[in-house]
Amino acid sequence: MTYDVDLFVIGGGSGGVRAARTSAETGARVALAEESRMGGTCVIRGCVPKKLMVFASEFRELSGLARDYGWSADAGDFDWSAFRTRLHSELDRLEGIYRGLLERSGVTMHDARARVTGPNEVTLDTGEVITAGHILVATGGHPVRPDMPNAALGMVSDDIFNLDTLPESILIVGGGYIACEFACILNGLGVKVTQFYRGAQILRGFDEEARGLIAEMMREQGIDLHVGTNIVDMWPADADGGTTAMGAPAAKRSADIATEPGPVVVKATNGTEQRFDRLFFATGRAPNSRNLGLEDLGVEINRRGAIEVDAFSKTAVPSIYAIGDVTDRIQLTPVAIREGVAFTETVFKDNPTAVDHENVPSAVFTQPELGTVGLSEEAAREQEEIEVYCTSFRPMRTAFVGNPHRVLFKLIVSKATRKVLGCHIVADAAGELIQMVGIAVKAGLTKEDFDRTVAVHPTMSEELVTMREPVRTA
Repeated sequence: MTYDVDLFVIGGGSGGVRAARTSAETGARVALAEESRMGGTCVIRGCVPKKLMVFASEFRELSGLARDYGWSADAGDFDWSAFRTRLHSELDRLEGIYRGLLERSGVTMHDARARVTGPNEVTLDTGEVITAGHILVATGGHPVRPDMPNAALGMVSDDIFNLDTLPESILIVGGGYIACEFACILNGLGVKVTQFYRGAQILRGFDEEARGLIAEMMREQGIDLHVGTNIVDMWPADADGGTTAMGAPAAKRSADIATEPGPVVVKATNGTEQRFDRLFFATGRAPNSRNLGLEDLGVEINRRGAIEVDAFSKTAVPSIYAIGDVTDRIQLTPVAIREGVAFTETVFKDNPTAVDHENVPSAVFTQPELGTVGLSEEAAREQEEIEVYCTSFRPMRTAFVGNPHRVLFKLIVSKATRKVLGCHIVADAAGELIQMVGIAVKAGLTKEDFDRTVAVHPTMSEELVTMREPVRTA
């Protein structure tokens, strides 16, 4: 059978764009549909704008450090409007680059929503029907609000980059990396930040010792962090700064259903009742798998909404594949890109390629950052006997001026094989450091390989190759 195109990609994020380009380079006829903006979550409303906000938020502390070192430095007031204007211009530029890359690769672009209406058929919301030899779903994910009255009062991460003004105060609900990153960002920009997390400690799933130090440093910087705490009720605040139905029972308060984000009064499980200029839900993300027509064709979608795929990203329908956050394997842009390249190798180069999801390094851009690769201490000791090499200290740069700021360097080592099973770093630029350590862990290097490496002195990272005795075994 002859199709209109060899491949139709649904989703113009990093994974979808890479798969479209690499497939087109093989001579395949490729089309791609994106209903929003080319570049997807990472470029438009995720990694890129967030990291630029991280940079902006660091200057206030840097100006104080400069003064302590003898410079006449003053960060002054932060102009959110000027920053946002420049931010949006940069995102426009990056979107243009993505479009240019697709155009030069020969990919046909459709600015439209696409639904899968057959194993080899896609229908656009313009009414156009396109047949394809293969269909690749790369629609990513979206932030979710909790299912509770007045949830519309809260922003989500997509909203934060479009604020007209920065609030004076904000409540962030959540304890994952998005919640913690934005708590640090907004605190650095001068917003009074309160954070609620219902669990016992933030950054669940990361190494326990590392996340404990992050929580300590966040509090030290002035973030009002409450763990074991959640919202009982919330309602809109009066325009004059008071509260609606302040003395009314909770049922009446919840009846004031809000339709858009705004000032809010929150009653918490810790017994407090407080007004915030803004409420920010960072309570999770869900795959963009619904209303694509996939279930009707037999594509399996699990309870979390993730498209079920095999090791080669193929769904239960042989002509339909899925990559990236919509599959909920590892929600990281570089992973989606790897999956996109592997798809091209498998489908258009006759080279079946499964993406290796083991020992993927990652970073949490809190202040200080958390860089991590491999197993946490908790996960490793459930798997085998281990040795833990760890040090925490005040780095030279800030200790010089009496700052109590501390860093952490930690290696998890197999007793049997001596391989380094995991590395966890809490420090400024930990994201940069963990990329290099990730190579060593991925290569299966041993603790003795680390020990044979000469230290670079004086640096923080020399601790990675100078820790001689384990602090504990398990």
